[in-house]
Amino acid sequence: MATVTHQTAPTQFAEAGGVRYAYRRLGPAGTVPLVMLQHFTGNLDNWDPALVDALAAEREVVLVDYPGVASSTGTPATTVAELAHQMITFTVALGLERIDLLGFSLGGFAAQDMALVRPRLVRRLVLAGTGPKGAPGMHGWRKDIETHARAEVPTGEDLLHIFFAHTETSRAKGVEFLGRFMARTEDRDVPSSLASRDAQYDAVLEWGIPDHSALQRLTGIRCPTLIVQGDDDLMIPTKVSHLMAGLIPDARILVYPDAAHASLFQYPAEAAKDINEFLG
Repeated sequence: MATVTHQTAPTQFAEAGGVRYAYRRLGPAGTVPLVMLQHFTGNLDNWDPALVDALAAEREVVLVDYPGVASSTGTPATTVAELAHQMITFTVALGLERIDLLGFSLGGFAAQDMALVRPRLVRRLVLAGTGPKGAPGMHGWRKDIETHARAEVPTGEDLLHIFFAHTETSRAKGVEFLGRFMARTEDRDVPSSLASRDAQYDAVLEWGIPDHSALQRLTGIRCPTLIVQGDDDLMIPTKVSHLMAGLIPDARILVYPDAAHASLFQYPAEAAKDINEFLG
């Protein structure tokens, strides 16, 4: 039987709370599933196939579209707290009682909240290219990043500007990523709507309102946590990853060189190896 890959995993649907969640599952069943929460406006196909397939070589992986985003029905969340509860509802719909959780960017915001409000659900936590509620430098993105991130019809150039360091070497890795992520031709996910984009940016801004006291929430995350980041994230400052690492009681941090927001997609083989070792 052919191995199911990121390119061939069928899109499935689960219904809960009036929402039809679009998701894909791949990798060996019987392991603790790794649920992966996507970045701003991202859909099932915005993950790097090289990363997903390398993770799924060792464990079951579950990708999902948030409500109101891409192929999922429902109303998009306008706060991270709401998004976290939507994702908890999704895990219940799939009958998942214990998961590992990887949140990238906006997905990392939701993952932090999930680990805080449903600690029995999350065994291990991976936070990639993300930051804590209320931290300095989190209240929206700098102008050029916001312009590219909010493009009505995003292009490869927009992704390169946001996700990769503005160096020749990092951009070259970014071009390789663009080739991988466009490789799936059958049953591709639909793009996210402008309404879901605007709802998600409201959630990003609300999360980032300066609030020093909100940082104390991180001390409540009790599961082992791996923080993954590039050394020069232009979207969510790398320094706030170090802040998270200092405040989450059982956390360690990996910073990849010559990388920005999407270090996971610049170094998919290395990131998958590091994440699989941590989860194992």
